[in-house]
Amino acid sequence: MKSTVYFTDLISRGKDDSKVKKLERLFNRAKLGTKIRENDLVGIKLHFGEEGNDSYINPVFVRIIVDMVRKQKAKPFLTDTNTLYHGSRHNSVDHLETAIKHGFDYSVSGAPIVIADGIRGDNWVTVELGLKHFEKVKIAGDILNSDSLIVLSHFKGHGMSGFGGAIKNLAMGCAAIPGKLEQHECAKPIVASSCSGCGTCVGSCPVSAISLYEGRAVIEYQDCIACNNCLDICPDSCLELDWAAMKPFMEKMAEYAWGAVKNKHDRMGYVNFLLNITPDCDCVSWSDRPLVPDIGILASTDPVALDQASYDLVNQQPGLENSLLIHCHAPGEDKFRGVWENVDGLILLEYAQKIGLGSRNYELITI
Repeated sequence: MKSTVYFTDLISRGKDDSKVKKLERLFNRAKLGTKIRENDLVGIKLHFGEEGNDSYINPVFVRIIVDMVRKQKAKPFLTDTNTLYHGSRHNSVDHLETAIKHGFDYSVSGAPIVIADGIRGDNWVTVELGLKHFEKVKIAGDILNSDSLIVLSHFKGHGMSGFGGAIKNLAMGCAAIPGKLEQHECAKPIVASSCSGCGTCVGSCPVSAISLYEGRAVIEYQDCIACNNCLDICPDSCLELDWAAMKPFMEKMAEYAWGAVKNKHDRMGYVNFLLNITPDCDCVSWSDRPLVPDIGILASTDPVALDQASYDLVNQQPGLENSLLIHCHAPGEDKFRGVWENVDGLILLEYAQKIGLGSRNYELITI
């Protein structure tokens, strides 16, 4: 059975055809308001962006969603969870400060912010799954305590899953820190033989799991939390991932995503923003040049169909020159494999469909 995905482009030639108005029409046409009841506490799940990043969703667009939720006589709040890695969003105090710096204060967004897993990431609830990788998962308490959820995702590349969209927003974004660790457990970095022993990675490890031995970095894997801070900071790219571990990593993400929606599957709505389609997640503290031109905004009640449609639309575009694309520049070629050639993002979509999170078959309706 096909799921319906609604799409609006970015062509605007007047006040009544602005991106803001298009987003309002998209929300209504996708019937996201039907997922919300009067007086519901509605979580608007998004990513506030790591400090230094500027490709996160525009707070002006978030305000439109907030206003649409209020029209349902419900009570919206913006929400995310703290990060496994030690950056500007590892605890709720830093996280809130970062969100405000990035424009998500009440005066702009029109809604309060609730960091869903508590001040230090220890507010979580166990959800029973009984799937291949997890019997149970650890989902942020206030994600589960919300009455309904509208998930806003910046669709972009990702070095470990090929791309990041609605499924990743549910999986990593709704898991408490211990749940993020469970997903990352199979994706710990490897020190390449070319390591010069500069020691930069030693100071970057938040749990002191890296040391120097005989002029080379050594990782104590029993202590490593797989935050991969060291990969981003190594000046010579001497740390790398075990690419064979990416398939189970993506399967674990899909299972965590299912855990996030299992108890409110019929109270969820999703919007993907295909703007600033960068090669990296908004968790990095920079924003590289986009891989393809801006495309538009999509909405659905099926996260798998939404991500599949987004994936297809990106790949239909010509790749931008002077971007991180190594190959696959032509329309129809896989742009994410053109950057992260060792990662096949279709694994995530296939497994998500297999466990019942949604359908890869979709009908795209342009509004």
